[in-house]
Amino acid sequence: MKVVTAEQMREMDRRSIEDYDIPGIVLMENAGICVVNALQEKFPRLAGWEVLVVCGKGNNGGDGFVVAKHLDRLGVDVKTVLLSDADQLKGDAAANCRMALKAGLTIEQITGGGQIKRLEEMLDHCHLVVDAILGTGIAAGVEGFFRDVMRMINNSGKPVVAVDIPSGLSSDSGEIPGEHVRAQLTVTFGRPKLGQLLYPAARHVGELVVADIGIPGEVMEDEGIKVNLLNEELLSGYIAEREPDSHKGTYGHLLVVAGSTGKTGAGILAAIGALRSGAGLVTLAIPERFNTSMETALTEVMTLPLPETDQGTISAEAAPVIKKSLKDKDALVIGPGLTTHPSTRDFQLKVLEECSIPAVVDADGCNNLTDRLEVLKKCRGPLSLTPHPGEMSRMTGYPVAEIQRDRIKAARDFAAANSVHLALKGAHTLVCDPEGNIFINSTGNPSMATAGMGDVLSGIMGSFLAQGLSPCNALNLGVYLHGRCGDIAVERRGRAGILAGDLLDLIPEALEELLGNSG
Repeated sequence: MKVVTAEQMREMDRRSIEDYDIPGIVLMENAGICVVNALQEKFPRLAGWEVLVVCGKGNNGGDGFVVAKHLDRLGVDVKTVLLSDADQLKGDAAANCRMALKAGLTIEQITGGGQIKRLEEMLDHCHLVVDAILGTGIAAGVEGFFRDVMRMINNSGKPVVAVDIPSGLSSDSGEIPGEHVRAQLTVTFGRPKLGQLLYPAARHVGELVVADIGIPGEVMEDEGIKVNLLNEELLSGYIAEREPDSHKGTYGHLLVVAGSTGKTGAGILAAIGALRSGAGLVTLAIPERFNTSMETALTEVMTLPLPETDQGTISAEAAPVIKKSLKDKDALVIGPGLTTHPSTRDFQLKVLEECSIPAVVDADGCNNLTDRLEVLKKCRGPLSLTPHPGEMSRMTGYPVAEIQRDRIKAARDFAAANSVHLALKGAHTLVCDPEGNIFINSTGNPSMATAGMGDVLSGIMGSFLAQGLSPCNALNLGVYLHGRCGDIAVERRGRAGILAGDLLDLIPEALEELLGNSG
C-alpha cells in the first residue's frame, strides 16, 4: 500500500475526476459513508448518542456534512457546526451543505471567538465529536479562532473521530506544527498519509482506518510514489510452503558473530531468533571463554570459539577464522553484544571488507562504523544495517533530534550514499533500499522497548537472508514479523514486562499467520 503526501493524494483525486470521469461529489459522498461505517463499527452504542460534527469551509467540511446527513438517516442525534459563514462554501462542500439542509439538518454557524461559548455548550452535551475542520492541506501551525476551537475539543474529554486527518496535523511530516486535534480514530481516504504514520504526529491519529472511496486502482498504485506501508498483503507472498523433500541445507546456514563479557545473551537471542524464523543451520561465533557455556545453553546451535581480548571481546586475530568460516555460510549477522573495543572493531572492519555473502550489521556493529563508513563500499556482498536513532547518530554525526525530525530523509540519504539497505528502528521502523524506496512498518508496540529486542530482530533478518530472500524483502519481513510477535505477546500477557525472549516462541505462529493469508 502506497503512503502519500497531501499533494500526491490531491493528484490522485484530480486524475480520478478528470481522467476517469468520477465526479468529486461522488468521492465526497463515498468518503462520508466510509466515516459513518467506521463509526458504527468502533462505537456500537452510537444510535443512543449525541454526535457533534464540526465542519470547516473546505472539502473536509464537505465530508463532514455527508457524515452528518447519514448519521441523521440512521436515527443518531446529530448536531452540526460550521466554523464559517455558509456563503464562503464553494464547490462540492457547498453542494453537500445544501443537501444536508434539504434533508432537514440544522447547521449552526459559529464564526468567531464571541460565539465560541456556544460550541463549549454543545461539546458538554455530546458523546462524540467528528472533526471535519481542516483536512490534509495544513503545513503551518493553526492560530486564533481555530486554535481555540481545537483546544476546546481536546479539553472536552469526548472521543474524537477525525475525517481524513486530525485537524492541525500535517499530512507530509511526523512533526507537529502547532495546536491540533487529538483523535481516537482517524478515517483517511484512498491511501494513508505520511504524517499519520510518522511520530510524534502519529501519536494523535489514534486507530487509523484506510477507506476505499472509489479511486481507480491504476491511480492508487502510481509507481512514482516510493513510500509503502508494510502489511500482510504485501508480505504474505514472501514466504513459500516447504517442499516435502527439503532438508536443513535447503533453508540456509547463518553465521552469527556476537557476544562479549556481560553480553552473551545478545548472541543467544539472535541465534534462536534465526532458527525460529526457519534457518536450517545457525553457527554462533563467540569469544572462546564462553564456548562451553554456549554449547550447554544452545543445544540446536553450533558454536565457533574465537580468539579474544583480555576483556572477553572478540580479538582482531579472529578475522582469519571468520573468513574461513564464511566460505560455507549463506548469510552473516555481526554486531549484537560485540562492544566497541579497539581490537574488536578492527576485527569487524576486516570481516566486512572481505565478506561476499549477504550480511546484517546490528548494534555495536553499527557503532564500530563511526568514522569508518568507507568500509561499507568495500564489502563485496549485499549489506544491511539496522541502527536505532542513537546508533544512526554515531555513524553519521547528526544529532538524534535531527534524524528523528525527518526519519525518511535520514534513511534515504544514508542508504543512497553508502549503497546499503537500512532498517532505521523505532516506532514504525523504516526500511530503505539504495534506490530510495521506503517501507513503513505497521506492527509493534511500546512494550517492545526493552533490552534484547534488536538482537532477536537481527537474527530474524539474517535467517531470511540465509533462506535466499533479497535484502529488502528480508528486512521488510523481519521488521513486520518481529513487531507482530510483540503485538501477540501484548495480547496474551499485557502491556508491561514483555521480554525479548518472549518473542522467540511466537515467531513460528506469526509466520503461520502470513502463510495462511498467502493462501
